Amino acid sequence: MPVTLLITLFLLLAIALIGYRISGMPKNVWLLFMAQPLALSSASMMVMAGGLLGAEIAPSPQYATIPLTLMILSTAAGVFPAALLMKRYGRRKGTLIGLACAVIGALIAAYSAIKQDFYWLILGAVNLGFSMAFVAQMRFAVIESLAEVKDIPKAISILMIGSMFAAVLGPEMAVLGKEWINSPFGYAGSFIGLAVMIVVSMALVSTLAPIGVAEQKQDLKQRQLSQIIKQPIFVIAVCAGAVAYGVMSYVMTASPLSMHQINHHDLDATKWVIQSHIIAMYLPSLFSAVLIRYFGVSRLMAMGTLVYLVVIVVGLSGQAVMHYWWAMVLLGIGWNFLYTAGTVLLPETYRNSERFKVQATNDFIIFFIQAISSLAAGWILFQWGWDGLIKLVIPAVVLMFLLSIWFLRLRPKNKP
Repeated sequence: MPVTLLITLFLLLAIALIGYRISGMPKNVWLLFMAQPLALSSASMMVMAGGLLGAEIAPSPQYATIPLTLMILSTAAGVFPAALLMKRYGRRKGTLIGLACAVIGALIAAYSAIKQDFYWLILGAVNLGFSMAFVAQMRFAVIESLAEVKDIPKAISILMIGSMFAAVLGPEMAVLGKEWINSPFGYAGSFIGLAVMIVVSMALVSTLAPIGVAEQKQDLKQRQLSQIIKQPIFVIAVCAGAVAYGVMSYVMTASPLSMHQINHHDLDATKWVIQSHIIAMYLPSLFSAVLIRYFGVSRLMAMGTLVYLVVIVVGLSGQAVMHYWWAMVLLGIGWNFLYTAGTVLLPETYRNSERFKVQATNDFIIFFIQAISSLAAGWILFQWGWDGLIKLVIPAVVLMFLLSIWFLRLRPKNKP
């Protein structure tokens, strides 16, 4: 096991232990801080290993992103089953069911690498994607573990800082395990290593304390979903998450293919760019809670949109390694601001008794948009090139900018 992977795992554990002692946050927050990046490594693994393996064994290179796209589609399909299972069995048992699907998916993907079978890779990706619907619910488990609503931005920031470690764990395991098991194009050992990490995540989740909100009595009578989604704040929260994930997934899915397959940048440079991007997705969480406290959610959302506009400018400036690096780092920062804003706003739209259906609806919309974006990325890249792909982002980002301005005017001045 290389030094980088050992150091990453040690830091994850050390931060959790120190944070639990000094932060005042519940134990569940720090358990999920460790469990989520291990599980999220499925996504970064598929971006790195899944995309490159798919390009080798797919019937045509332009189909290389299909496993990743179907992974995201299966995440969208898993949102409502995940919510129902968690409502019935609780956050802990529901999450364990989802992570068990991830272990199966990783093993199937390893088998696909050995047999050079593109369709087994798709099946593995579908299982991994289904599990991501459960992993996505970890942020709501964190929110529901809190005693005070005012602690939500801080707790979400802690969880997202933990997710930053997936930036290293997934791609590092992809490269490290590539030759562990003999297979024509490698990566079988990578997926076996992923399965082990997910088993460790399951062990952590199994020690969660009961989620407090789940034990409370039902509050006011539930409203119809149609009534809830008509709230302007719900529209804003969902749009922030959908644009954050849609644009990010669209550009991120295409970037390793554009770098390695089209521009022939080496694998280490591609890995570095992807890792930098995922770190940039979560590193701003170190100070996003402070930004919310001083500037408010609405301004954080506007900042995220402006960063996405800069991504477009950088993406159209060239295709050297550093052009990709800057574009992907800024893409991660913009995603963090938009997604954090949407996550913090969503609890304002529902009552406790409504939370599962509203959370599921929010996540389904976000992951459906993400899946469409990912599906389009490979085809557009090979048809119109990197510049054409980036130009198609402009309408969505401009629309989100206009919504951000509208929300700034809509939000009461005394609201954070």
